[in-house]
Amino acid sequence: MDGTVLVADDDRTIRTVLTQALTRAGCKVHATSSLTTLMRWVSEGKGDVVISDVMMPDGNGLEMLPKIAEDRPGLPVIVISAQNTIMTAIQAAEAEAYDYLPKPFDLPDLMKRTARALENRNKQPRRDEPVVGADEPDELPLVGKTPAMQALYRLVARVMNTDLPVLITGESGTGKSLIARALHDFSDRRSLPFVTVTGADLSDLDGPARVLARVRGGTLLIDEIADIDDEVQGRIVRMMDVPGEHVPRFLASSQYDPQSLTETGKVRHDLFYRLDGAAIAVPSLRERVEDIPLLAEHFLLRAERDGAAKRWLSEGAAELFRVYSRPGNVRQLENAVRRLSLTSRSEEITRAEVEAVLGNQPETGPVLRGGDGDKLADSVSRHLRRYFDLHGAMLPPPGLYGRILREIEAPLIEIALEATGGNQAKCADLLGINRNTLRKKITDLDIRVTRRRKLM
Repeated sequence: MDGTVLVADDDRTIRTVLTQALTRAGCKVHATSSLTTLMRWVSEGKGDVVISDVMMPDGNGLEMLPKIAEDRPGLPVIVISAQNTIMTAIQAAEAEAYDYLPKPFDLPDLMKRTARALENRNKQPRRDEPVVGADEPDELPLVGKTPAMQALYRLVARVMNTDLPVLITGESGTGKSLIARALHDFSDRRSLPFVTVTGADLSDLDGPARVLARVRGGTLLIDEIADIDDEVQGRIVRMMDVPGEHVPRFLASSQYDPQSLTETGKVRHDLFYRLDGAAIAVPSLRERVEDIPLLAEHFLLRAERDGAAKRWLSEGAAELFRVYSRPGNVRQLENAVRRLSLTSRSEEITRAEVEAVLGNQPETGPVLRGGDGDKLADSVSRHLRRYFDLHGAMLPPPGLYGRILREIEAPLIEIALEATGGNQAKCADLLGINRNTLRKKITDLDIRVTRRRKLM
């Protein structure tokens, strides 16, 4: 790489790591913990690329972007932030940041993006996405730091202001309707109506005309498209083909993945091809279990704002939530956490209290189950394809092989330890690995070893 990089972050370790990595790559680096210093460097004409944190001691990095664009048009700014929400991703896009990465970031990935920014330093991509506000009290939160959620944020930001139809898929309780609402509320159509319809709204001949009159060029969400019969789907096809000045943006949601929609005949091919301008797959909670503590904290704070007492999860309670496979996804997690916020006898919610609440939940199936008779390899393949699809036209961050192996290896060892009652010698024998190897993996993967009841 050839160029000068300005780094602004209040974390000395991050400044040191980035300075060393960028210097080794051939760049000159100026690093600071102050936005004031950064802005002075920019105004003096220093730097070919900026890497900036959002929350700084003397201000907000995102709020500096318009000033940077005014002083130095075309200067690429890469935003890095620990604020792992869709708000930050879209705020960065709205402020015309060159790129956005959540913390903790993947260093090789950041280096590649920096190199790309240096190569295209005067070719700033156009971004029109507006600022996102806080989630409404009755909505599922779009928060998460896992790669699946960060990819979702970037995809939503990219398609926000296009006119492409969008097919939003995901299990019940993952937040499909919230994605649809975000695509409207923070788009150029936000001043126009947002209308949600089902098959019943289109069941008679005049249904499409009435719906178009209601939406008036805004956004139309067709809820659970697979539940609509073939005749009504034909009306939707004709409705989408109607020309005019006030054509709405079409969104559709479904609990089925796009491939099965057509293969099983749930959606007509002509309708599917009209709706599939862009596809957004909302990950299930099982695909982002590391976000569960973050979500639980969010729900506890929301309950506290609504009048409940202050509560937090004990370490054992948080762990039980993390390993529990829930078919109801985020909505089910929210209901369980809010119930605990009201019924817990002390400020710290115990593992026993979580067990009592989860014991009343519906039976759950294996995490990787996709259909009756599925082979494990087929289920894994399906989840990996969804992970790639979440990144759209972009590739996932580097290091995918190691990340996938760790995600499979950790639950395998945890379950094997549980099955052997926590006996590491038996567990190593069961897995067919050396006991020292098992101990190292337990340490590297941060697996808690406790004496558990042996599975029958």
